[in-house]
Amino acid sequence: MACCDDPTEPKKLDRRELIRLQEQYGELVRDLFTDDPENVILNLLNDASAYLTELAALNAHHASVRLRAIGLLEKSSVSVLQRILEKEPDSAFGLAATARLTKLRTS
Repeated sequence: MACCDDPTEPKKLDRRELIRLQEQYGELVRDLFTDDPENVILNLLNDASAYLTELAALNAHHASVRLRAIGLLEKSSVSVLQRILEKEPDSAFGLAATARLTKLRTS
């Protein structure tokens, strides 16, 4: 007789949640095949986690995605903005990082 959840046991996924995730995945794949991938990524960026936004700000293939990601970074991501500044100080990304840092410091 167990009183608590066993942390070593994998979490059981509710069937409804699994179906929802499969539908999301299917829609994403459809959009990537039928739409402009850059626009799909830009749309996904709006709901991305802080970690994924930071990755996009540092490494995204499309310049528009990197610039949008830099603009979405919050105070917890100041170190990412500083890395961009160190790596690319005179680029468009460095200028965007400078502007975002200034905005975060004044707000």
